[in-house]
Amino acid sequence: MTKKDQILKLFKQKKGIIKLQDLLKIGVNKYHLLKLLKTGEVEKIRHGIYKLSDYQTNEYLEIKNLVPNGIICLFSAWNYYELTTYMPHEFHVAIEKKSKVKLTDYPPIKLYYWDNNSLKTGVKTVKIDNSNITIFDIEKSVCDAVKFRNKIGKDILNEILTEYLKQKNRNLDLLIKYSKILRVEKILRNYLDVLL
Repeated sequence: MTKKDQILKLFKQKKGIIKLQDLLKIGVNKYHLLKLLKTGEVEKIRHGIYKLSDYQTNEYLEIKNLVPNGIICLFSAWNYYELTTYMPHEFHVAIEKKSKVKLTDYPPIKLYYWDNNSLKTGVKTVKIDNSNITIFDIEKSVCDAVKFRNKIGKDILNEILTEYLKQKNRNLDLLIKYSKILRVEKILRNYLDVLL
């Protein structure tokens, strides 16, 4: 069996995605992988992770399979609603505090363990890449930005609030309702007083 055959066999075993470490474990060096990259048979996804070029990935479907009760949140939700230009390196997913999830290297996922109160507020289902994905609605996502303002920074929070207020379908009543549930009403109102 040639080195190329070994690599392709490994890709099939790993469902089209492999780590460089996996290749090294079977005695194939990076040189053989680079040859496949040059011919276009293999693509680099991110540092140390590669996929077959003809392998179709649906990252959201993978997330749903890995974290069935997860809800897309924070930066991933803000990006979905086009509230920020910041692009995270991983998908942000909220799960129940006591949940146990085994993650793989791809897609990259950052988990947030939240209480039931935070998890049940503002949940909806949207279609992304032909998959039904659970995500927090835009008002809940804005409240989360206020709640985590010290971690994300004021610049990102201001960008999110400014972009939200530009939305034609914004629902300020629902935003205030969620802010009460999440205990950020006073802080949110202070920001809205400045921006409105």
